[in-house]
Amino acid sequence: MTTRPASTLAQGAARPAFRLPAPLANAGYFLASLLLLVLVWTLLAAVRTDLPRPAVIGATLVELFSRPWYNDGPGSVGILNLLLSSLVRVFSGFAIGAIIAVPVGMLTGSVPVFKRILDPIVQLMRPVSPLAWFPIGLTLMSKAEPATVFIIAITALWPTIINTSFGVSGLPADYKNVARVFNFTPAQYVTRVLLPYALPHIVTGMRISFGIAWMVIVAAEMLSGKSGIGFYAWDAWNAGNLSQVVCAILIIGVTGFLFDQVFNVIQKKVTHV
Repeated sequence: MTTRPASTLAQGAARPAFRLPAPLANAGYFLASLLLLVLVWTLLAAVRTDLPRPAVIGATLVELFSRPWYNDGPGSVGILNLLLSSLVRVFSGFAIGAIIAVPVGMLTGSVPVFKRILDPIVQLMRPVSPLAWFPIGLTLMSKAEPATVFIIAITALWPTIINTSFGVSGLPADYKNVARVFNFTPAQYVTRVLLPYALPHIVTGMRISFGIAWMVIVAAEMLSGKSGIGFYAWDAWNAGNLSQVVCAILIIGVTGFLFDQVFNVIQKKVTHV
């Protein structure tokens, strides 16, 4: 009878359990989430017969994406054309908000006097619903389309200002001393020291701002839009077509999820190790 050495037994005992690769595990969890969502909706549709069943929703999705880019007139537009209209509005307002918010955040984070002056304004305006700005936007712009972009820009301001200010204010003293030793100009100090250090916080603020902006655009288009995914959902509700409403909700959710993942990748790229 042979006896295995103790070291061999220890190696066998310490052998790690089999694990799926991270992408496969994430895909599995994602599919499990989808199955749970379908199950819950199926149960709801069984209790409330006025809700569309998953099969009806699936058929509606197939119909929508069979001709996603058609444009037969103002009231007859493909689903991806509607989605594109919403994205153009969101990115326009988001870009305007970011162009204003990042410099303001850097200013408030690096100059205490400006922080004392501007921070109360930010804290006062931040809790206000973006839709409350819509009448102001209509008064200033006179048209619903630019007014919608205006409220998206307002939405994008506050999270980006706050996160940028927080990142800039946390700059270590050593970084400032190095900039002083090398006699950096103000422009060099901002581009080589301040901005790189605060970039992870800036991206986090933009990520939050975009998520809020994507929620707001749907509500804004329900109020005023003649195109866009929010208008489509509201128009489908008025027509009594709940399956189209659910499809719009799914498209809105998937689009928001995809863009959030893009920001997540960018955030990981710029985060300091």
